[in-house]
Amino acid sequence: MAPASFKRLGLTGSIGAGKSTLARLLRERGFTVLDADAQARLATQEPQTLHAIETLFPGVVVGGQLDRPALSARVFGFPAELAKLNAVVHPRVRARMAELEAAAAQAGARTVVQDVPLLFEGGSRALFDAVLLIDAPLEVRLSRVMGRDGLSREAVLARDAAQMPAEQKRRLADAVIENGGDEVDLAVQLEVVLRKLGLHP
Repeated sequence: MAPASFKRLGLTGSIGAGKSTLARLLRERGFTVLDADAQARLATQEPQTLHAIETLFPGVVVGGQLDRPALSARVFGFPAELAKLNAVVHPRVRARMAELEAAAAQAGARTVVQDVPLLFEGGSRALFDAVLLIDAPLEVRLSRVMGRDGLSREAVLARDAAQMPAEQKRRLADAVIENGGDEVDLAVQLEVVLRKLGLHP
């Protein structure tokens, strides 16, 4: 059981906004940061999860391994199909994150950060004491993801369209960090936000 002073911070942002960089800066400051994407990758290696996904999307599990590009082609751009996949994966990820968070609280962490790309879309806002959004201009985000993942502009736009619009996320977040500049600027903004929210590792 976490102490009453324990805080849970949600970190989110659209694709290419810079969540990974901000998560690293938080870790460097001593915060425990849990990565929902990493837990999703682990969850989708579990036989039960793979069976559930293969039942919904026949042919995307090959030799006991998830064919991620094939699955992406089946769900991105198809909201109903993406919702089916999320219904399988999201509860498993939340359970994993809750276990890791409990362990961190037991070890004495005062704040745990959960890096959750689809925080608002997944309906988990109520789980957090505060939500920090990182954002960047669309063209900056597209350029980052195309360079990082080798995806076409159209493929990145399809992934972006599957997420809640950035303006809507801004209205729902407790604090917003702008990531159109360099890492020094990012660090300065982060310090201001941590003071504003009263968060400590």
